[in-house]
Amino acid sequence: MRLFTSMLVASLALAACSAESTSDPTLVRVSAGEVRGTESGNVRTFQGIPYGAAGRWEPTGPAAPWQGVRDATKPGNMCPQGGTQYAQTTSTTEDCLVLNVTAPRTATKDSPKPVMVWLHGDGGVGAGHLFDARALAETGDVVVVTVNYRLGIFGNFSMPGMDVPGSFGLLDQQEAMRWVRREIAAFGGKPDNVTLFGESYGAQSASAHLVSPQARGLFDRVILQSGFALMDMPAGSLLPDLEAQPWWGWRTAEEQSQLAAASIGQVGCADLNCLRGLPADRLFGLMQPFQSFAYGNQVLPKAPAEAFAAGEFHPVPVLMGATRDEHRGFTGLFFDLLGTPVTAEQYPRLLDRAFGDRAAEVAREYPLTAFESPSIAWATVLTDRMWARSTDRFARAVAKRAAVHFYEFADRAAPSFLPFPPTFPPGAFHAGDLPYVFPDEEFTAKSTPEQKELSGRMIRYWAGFAHRGDPNGAGLPRWPAFGEGGHVQSLGTGPAGVGPADYRATHKLDFWDRMPG
Repeated sequence: MRLFTSMLVASLALAACSAESTSDPTLVRVSAGEVRGTESGNVRTFQGIPYGAAGRWEPTGPAAPWQGVRDATKPGNMCPQGGTQYAQTTSTTEDCLVLNVTAPRTATKDSPKPVMVWLHGDGGVGAGHLFDARALAETGDVVVVTVNYRLGIFGNFSMPGMDVPGSFGLLDQQEAMRWVRREIAAFGGKPDNVTLFGESYGAQSASAHLVSPQARGLFDRVILQSGFALMDMPAGSLLPDLEAQPWWGWRTAEEQSQLAAASIGQVGCADLNCLRGLPADRLFGLMQPFQSFAYGNQVLPKAPAEAFAAGEFHPVPVLMGATRDEHRGFTGLFFDLLGTPVTAEQYPRLLDRAFGDRAAEVAREYPLTAFESPSIAWATVLTDRMWARSTDRFARAVAKRAAVHFYEFADRAAPSFLPFPPTFPPGAFHAGDLPYVFPDEEFTAKSTPEQKELSGRMIRYWAGFAHRGDPNGAGLPRWPAFGEGGHVQSLGTGPAGVGPADYRATHKLDFWDRMPG
């Protein structure tokens, strides 16, 4: 009898413990172990959850299990990066394949929400936790996952003898998406309703997954903010001495290996074993040259531009677009901020180098007298030629097989979080739309009521797309699909606000379509 009583007491205690554990919204069990996050307001946040593991330039595998409850109340390690003039982030830790989950309190296994998986931009710096997903999760009623992945030389390096040359960062992202399919239900997410979204380099990554055979079935929709999958680069586009590039963001694995052979001597190495033995910060000087993804391997068998042109991509709904003044971000940072703004004398030389015997035509279409400064003139030429033209072509290619909603972020007074010189008006610059989707304390402090309203609309558009594959919803200006007469939705403030944009006229696309290239 005494033994039976003891067993009964123990069973009741275990049941009580189990009930307490399951009723604690900050404690979640995944396959590798338990994590404890935080709860604030109407959202729960879990940070630094391992989703994968890999040695330097090795394929990504699942994360190793852990004992006990893992602390998920603070960010995990950022992947190796040395910082830049516009982002002072540094890390030398290669144990960095972690993600963060932000979920509404109402997201439960019994009432699951759509999932949005964010790939941050910039191929050399950044981390998932730098994006405040609370407003998106709460207002949009979605579970948001932000991902750390290998960057620069750590993510895209290629040399003979590697298993998957030049695609390690993409493998990280695919492992994170597999984790989401497998584990997100424990956080109240719908594993069968996943939207992959990213900006700039993150959008380029998402474009790669659209054509990667290995990514089939890992996501259900895609949002591309300022991606450049079909963009080439005229000579001098970023800096005067840079040569023209047939694609911005893509190289063959062989080209990556050739670049490696020509550059690894800078760090005193001649082979892969030597490079693997170097401290991470010894490789920081080679981060930028290896920001392009490699194709010609099992992750990306062919050039993405060729795949999109041939219709060889996963036909999921796509929401995509760009900012109105994309290239001002690059001209402002790489010319004016360096103390070398474009001059009236330099402008025709830049046009000549970029466009050769067609330079005079471009000069007539974009005369200096029409702009605030030569720097703004040059930035406008490249916004139209590089960004607008390639984004339009990409939308047309995808729309042949999938539903597309196309936008242009048009708030030319967007609060700046980049160190533009005070004499340079950034306009609706590259990445200027990010705080509208991920509003943080700085945006809240700097933004006007109209900008806050635009942020709320964009969050509801993005989340509506994640819920239904269509951004339209109650109380929002109607957003027709791109297939309805080539509609582009302007996302702005002021009298124009949110509504149709004459994208082709604004960016002189009839002119650029007549130009070669």
